[in-house]
Amino acid sequence: MDSSRTVDDLVGLLGAWSAGDGALYRRLADSLRTLIDEGSLAPGERLPSERVLASALRVSRTTVVSAYDLLRSEGVFDSRQGSGTRVSERVAPVRSDGWAANGVGQYMYRNLIQKDAGLISATCMNTPAMPGFAEVVRESLDDLGPLLDEGTYYPQGLPALRRAIADFYSDRGLPTVADQIVVTTGAHQAIALVTQLYLRKGSPVVVEDPGFAGCLDLMSDRGARFVPVPLDDQGIDINGVRRAVDEHAPHLLYTMPSYHNPTGTMMSVARRRELGELSARTGTPILEDAAYTGVRHPQEPPPLAAYAPRGAEVISVDSLSKVAWAGLRVGWLRAPVEMAVRLSRRKLLADLAGPQLDQIVAVRLLADYDRIARERSERLAAAMDHMEGLLRRDLPDWRWRRPDGGAALWVELPGIDSRAFTQVALCHGLELVPGSLMSASPIGPFDRHFRLPVAFDAVEREEVVWRLSRAWRELDRHGPVGAPIPLVV
Repeated sequence: MDSSRTVDDLVGLLGAWSAGDGALYRRLADSLRTLIDEGSLAPGERLPSERVLASALRVSRTTVVSAYDLLRSEGVFDSRQGSGTRVSERVAPVRSDGWAANGVGQYMYRNLIQKDAGLISATCMNTPAMPGFAEVVRESLDDLGPLLDEGTYYPQGLPALRRAIADFYSDRGLPTVADQIVVTTGAHQAIALVTQLYLRKGSPVVVEDPGFAGCLDLMSDRGARFVPVPLDDQGIDINGVRRAVDEHAPHLLYTMPSYHNPTGTMMSVARRRELGELSARTGTPILEDAAYTGVRHPQEPPPLAAYAPRGAEVISVDSLSKVAWAGLRVGWLRAPVEMAVRLSRRKLLADLAGPQLDQIVAVRLLADYDRIARERSERLAAAMDHMEGLLRRDLPDWRWRRPDGGAALWVELPGIDSRAFTQVALCHGLELVPGSLMSASPIGPFDRHFRLPVAFDAVEREEVVWRLSRAWRELDRHGPVGAPIPLVV
């Protein structure tokens, strides 16, 4: 592999490698050894040079040299003059677990699997249950009785929940029937099912730039070829979309109208209507992802599909995870009836059907959705106010735009590549997602950005900003912003 690509992949695979105790070089060696043990690094694979990896990780070259030397002494690495350092061919091959294809998943989700004590992860939105959630669960048990005698699966979802979701859309200006609904294990599965149906290797996909790394991963895993289109304050640039459709005949257009992740932009009504008309005119399918929510705009428009004329192929995805509780893995998709049938077959192959008890709870939550969403929005608006105040106080040179909605700030660092900053922040016990991983563009337009979730409690928000400030001072002590990146030993 090309060494520059290798170092980017390797940094992503390493994730929060510097968290924990012990000498830094041992932590690096342990993390590299783990990547080999889990199959993410294969026998014979070439590693970046000590100098290149040290620069990417923002540590001293001595740290990387010591880690490499330790792994050589254990027979894990081999080095030869002219061919660099490689994973030893003597290491038994292991089937990869899938992380190796792209480093984004490592940044976004690794800490969900591998908890590191003392590390604060700011990679995912924190969604504790809303007050009263436990009572809803208890009340839902009363609805369980009739299902206990059935002993059957519902691959498309419980009929009662599908009707409730159809009513949810109809009440928002998008007439819907239950046959258009497929219930999924969170919005993530819904998007995965859509990508499986529409995409194959080489499929062109129009995506917003920046975009949500987790969903870009799903499409990349199918071999998609991204056609990134920038955003403005009304959403994805419609002229850019038209050019992309004319030039590439995309198999799918992926967009997040309410609200865009990571920028928090809410797409205008005019832009929604233009996209719907474009789908009907050109036959371009649109995947509308509405699962990222939190702070909500008081005049939030109906879903994009509500503005699509007859003949447009729009699939809308949503979830209760960001509104009610992250642990309630109930999402859904709304599609034309014939596409809903085909997607339900994909769902059947994936897991037969979702848990029925969770879906019973979801029926009750949807009956009170507006109140729950309003309360979640109020809590997160207060959290965003607090986070913005802390940043203005301690990091006044940083820039961001108050988002229209969502649960994170899209922060721009003055004069610093966010990949460098995230490595320094790791050494201060804070895990961040650099902006470059939220973009499908090869030119790196967001290298100075990172996404900062606000949904921590007040004490933890104070701690997050304190660690951000320490990491920023770590850079500043070594000269003005824009000077050579300091090394952490």
